[in-house]
Amino acid sequence: MSTTLPSGLTAAVRVPASTANLGPGFDSLGMALGIYDEIEVRTTDSGLTVRVEGEGADEVPWGPSHLVVRAIERGLAVAGVAAAGLDVLCRNVIPHSRGLGSSSSAVVGGLAAGCALAAKLDPALAVSADQLVQLASEFEGHSDNAAASVLGGVVVSWTETENPDRAGREEVAPQPEHGPVYRAVRLEPHPALRPVVLIPDQCSSTAHTRGLLPEVVPHRDATFNVSRAALAVVALTQRPDLLMPATADRLHQAQRASALPLTTTWITRLRTAGIAAAISGAGPTILALGTSEFPAELHELAVADGLRVVEPGLAEGVLVD
Repeated sequence: MSTTLPSGLTAAVRVPASTANLGPGFDSLGMALGIYDEIEVRTTDSGLTVRVEGEGADEVPWGPSHLVVRAIERGLAVAGVAAAGLDVLCRNVIPHSRGLGSSSSAVVGGLAAGCALAAKLDPALAVSADQLVQLASEFEGHSDNAAASVLGGVVVSWTETENPDRAGREEVAPQPEHGPVYRAVRLEPHPALRPVVLIPDQCSSTAHTRGLLPEVVPHRDATFNVSRAALAVVALTQRPDLLMPATADRLHQAQRASALPLTTTWITRLRTAGIAAAISGAGPTILALGTSEFPAELHELAVADGLRVVEPGLAEGVLVD
């Protein structure tokens, strides 16, 4: 039987946006960006109150089906506690359905808030970063965005089978009884790395753009992406002069081009100008990576095309108070 939390416990969470794939690292590479959503939660005697400010305030449900609320309740359940009532305030800045990990950020923030409330009752109920990566990844089926929002910086994520061979490996987090094990490690990005995102007004459906990807890819394309994803790790952490070849891709970007014409045009324009560019997640946002200021003339052209140009900086992982 769950322990019911007393009324008046509070948790405040600040969670960063994320960009995934970074070109060749499909469902594997991610980066935390300095655009933040904030969540404030308080336990009450009964009921549920949800308030949403900012991005998506008129689009998301203000009730128990809200993604943040579901994640809070999951975090409480994992800790073996419950709340008689909740008051939830979401201040959203991360654009929705733009390839900047808004849903992953909501999940990470909600889980972190729920676990933090439980830890206010008993510090032993606090969860580790590895556990938070696992819990958040279970919501979406892969961990690139979620792990970036949890760990910050640049991340490499992967999925292990239901019963992986753990011989000789130190366990860092309890394993799920069923389903895959999600893991991630943080890489320290090169200090000169400067991400820029060009955000269109249009939205994009991850389900739709994933549906454009073929079930089978040529061996030469798989080999190409393996080499470029490995190179991306070097470029992002030690050799940013290699960002152009390190962000090249053959597995997903050309296949999504028909659904993202403006995005595709701008990736070509930026790469022609010598700027490493890729689709941010499932799009339509464009990610540009470099070490110098974004060119003013390209900034002006982007704005004229209806793109919002933001230099968010790299971010640390989720913060809980």
